[in-house]
Amino acid sequence: MTRRMWAAAVSSAFMLTGSPAEAAKCTIVTTAVAFGSYNVFSAAPVDSTGSVRFNCNGGASNVHITVSRGQSTTYAQRTLRRASESLGYNLFLDAGRSTIWGDGTGGSQSYFGGNPPNNQDVTVTMYGRVPAGQDISAGAYSDSVSVTINF
Repeated sequence: MTRRMWAAAVSSAFMLTGSPAEAAKCTIVTTAVAFGSYNVFSAAPVDSTGSVRFNCNGGASNVHITVSRGQSTTYAQRTLRRASESLGYNLFLDAGRSTIWGDGTGGSQSYFGGNPPNNQDVTVTMYGRVPAGQDISAGAYSDSVSVTINF
């Protein structure tokens, strides 16, 4: 039986730091991780990707991007929800889906972009996975996480 579920749009937040003389500025745009259909009988996880794109001027340095836990209380497993039901998933920094993208706490790591190129888009892939073997009812499951850029 196939169940429909989605990870809701990833939202963006800005944290502006630096001295006024530098006039450092970054913009950030995200693309949601949408998992599509989930088959409760499949032995394979459902993988998907989204992205975080940022663009900074020459005053920005030491770019650091964090992702919130969303509705979950832990980074160990984020939660997609539908009413009182939940479906575990996570977001990762790497294609092997071994490094949880978070804020550096609870077993997660942040993205460190160093000193980005001046006024050029930098795109970072966000890798998502819903593990197999979760028994859920049909419906749309969602979560919303915040992405924050510090520089």
